[in-house]
Amino acid sequence: MLRRITLLIFFIRHSSLFISVCAQTGYDSLVRQGMDALSGDSLLRADSLFRQAMQQEPTHHGNHILFRYLGRIKERQGHDQEALDLYTSGLNLSPKDMELRLDRAALLYRMGNQARAASDYSDVLDLQPENMEALQMRAHIYAGMHDYKRARADYETILTIEPLDEKAYIGLILVNDRSGRPREAMEQINALIAVYPRHAVLYAIRGGMEQHRRLYEQALADLTQAIEMEPENADFYVSRATLYLEMKKRKLARHDTQMAIKYGADPIEMASLLK
Repeated sequence: MLRRITLLIFFIRHSSLFISVCAQTGYDSLVRQGMDALSGDSLLRADSLFRQAMQQEPTHHGNHILFRYLGRIKERQGHDQEALDLYTSGLNLSPKDMELRLDRAALLYRMGNQARAASDYSDVLDLQPENMEALQMRAHIYAGMHDYKRARADYETILTIEPLDEKAYIGLILVNDRSGRPREAMEQINALIAVYPRHAVLYAIRGGMEQHRRLYEQALADLTQAIEMEPENADFYVSRATLYLEMKKRKLARHDTQMAIKYGADPIEMASLLK
């Protein structure tokens, strides 16, 4: 999900750095033209020019960067498998290109291959132990795989580096809540709300935790608070609708599903929720 920067911004920011390492040859000219095409959002032309450059000099030391550019172009075009193949080709040329490995890891995750994504993030962390993106994503993957011990370790590493990293704190709280540490998790979410009292998502998370504990009135208060703070957040209405159903308040649940649909929720999923 999630991501770090838009692809186009990356291309523009890094073009001068890359071109500076290219010899003043036809290769260099093709790369410059490709960068110009990218700046004008001409993806097909950029793709063609970068490929011409690599065909002209197939052993050029900068080709791994062109593979990264080509992979990102394919991602923007929706051709994920082609993008994956290009990233892999680039890594075969330069296994220590961390940006390229992060790109492949993110794509693998989006394609549903969590195990391979986690492996790429681990490779990044072997060389850059404090790479925050790799730590966040690997922790998230481990949590999804119910490997709570390793997920907790990654989240705790992040919080050692950035003690108020809200995303990592939320991840740690949810891991603790799901892995037999409910009291610790509740203490942590209360502490985080004290730090960020205007962050609606924290009330929604606490409401879900309270619902799981059958503390329905407390859960209702927190979910309502979240909705009042972000009244156009469809997810919050879905959460409260689920709570209302559990509380046997079907009419109120139906109203919240209608509100969720109004703000972007899938009508089919909302109809399924009420069955």
